[in-house]
Amino acid sequence: MKIPFLPNELSRSLWARASRIWWEIFATLLVNLEMFLMPSRIPWCISLILSGICLTNPLAAETAHVQGGSYVPLYGAKDGSEVHVEAFSMDKTPVTTKEFLEFVQTHPVWRRSNVKRIFAEDSYLEDWKSDLGVPPERGESPVTHVSWFAAKAYCKSKGKRLPTLNEWELTAMANKKMRDAREDPAFTRSILAGYEAPRTYLKKVMSSEANLYGVYDLHGLVWEWVNDFNSVIISGESRNDGDKGLFCAAGSVGAIDLANYAAFMRYAFRASLKANYALKNLGFRCAKGEKR
Repeated sequence: MKIPFLPNELSRSLWARASRIWWEIFATLLVNLEMFLMPSRIPWCISLILSGICLTNPLAAETAHVQGGSYVPLYGAKDGSEVHVEAFSMDKTPVTTKEFLEFVQTHPVWRRSNVKRIFAEDSYLEDWKSDLGVPPERGESPVTHVSWFAAKAYCKSKGKRLPTLNEWELTAMANKKMRDAREDPAFTRSILAGYEAPRTYLKKVMSSEANLYGVYDLHGLVWEWVNDFNSVIISGESRNDGDKGLFCAAGSVGAIDLANYAAFMRYAFRASLKANYALKNLGFRCAKGEKR
């Protein structure tokens, strides 16, 4: 919706914020009704028979179209050859804690007390107070302590999937002006600075500028699961070092190419993962292929 007398981008931003506030109030009412009046379930979509209106959740992740293209990945391609990626859509932001709470409310098998350890280790959702007890200050922050299995189940419930490694890397190499900004030293330094910053997982989504595709927070907020995270194997173990394990960029800036080092950090982190890991700085977003 366009707000008169305001630029399009600002108009959309203000309208989105107003929609989010409206939905938070409405969702709170629904939760209270579910608790006291209808313990079984209240559907998110309520048909108002007289008006024929169906209310939908404006908090659902917006998606951005990512144009297909080719790039040369740091690892995984034979003889440095290009990899082609078909056009697809990707969530503009990582999945938030509030969004994941809605998922576990309707999918009890993924609640902390119910999930099988083969699908998520003991640290799964450990920053939550209880199965449905989310710290209020974390609602708009990316959900973390989530396993690959849980992330995949969430995306499936939305009719989507996790992005592939190549889809994620293709999207992440864009800045706000160029599809491929890997040769821009300022862009690479900003990525490394984000990787070095502590406790970024506590920030709210949309903390950074959107890139050319309209996608936010690909760098410097949380690491993100991809569908084929283990498709490239790199020696080394970074998991036990937490935030510090890979955040040693400052000492290596003069040693190797900056862009390659930023990419290496991502590949090395992914290679250290197992599908049931649930780490405090690891979240996800969803994607979907586009029909031809």
